Amino acid sequence: MSRAFVKEDQDEVPPRYELPARDDPGFPQAAAWALLEGANRGDSLGAEQATGFRWGDPVLRVWVEQILQHARRRGDDRLEQLAERFLNTP
Repeated sequence: MSRAFVKEDQDEVPPRYELPARDDPGFPQAAAWALLEGANRGDSLGAEQATGFRWGDPVLRVWVEQILQHARRRGDDRLEQLAERFLNTP
């Protein structure tokens, strides 16, 4: 895990990730968003724990590719950067 994605100063209240039930068909897409959100907040480990997926998990690749396209359409450079890093994780 890159230290760029780990927040060293812990907030008093850990971030919460709004996710559907794990058996919900939309869970993988929501998990992909949550992992990118966690990385943006400096809480990659918390997002991994909340979703059950690890950063760069190939199962989420299709969803992160869609998020990348969304970020490019919106001109969201930070989200684009995070999605590209996720997709480039070996």
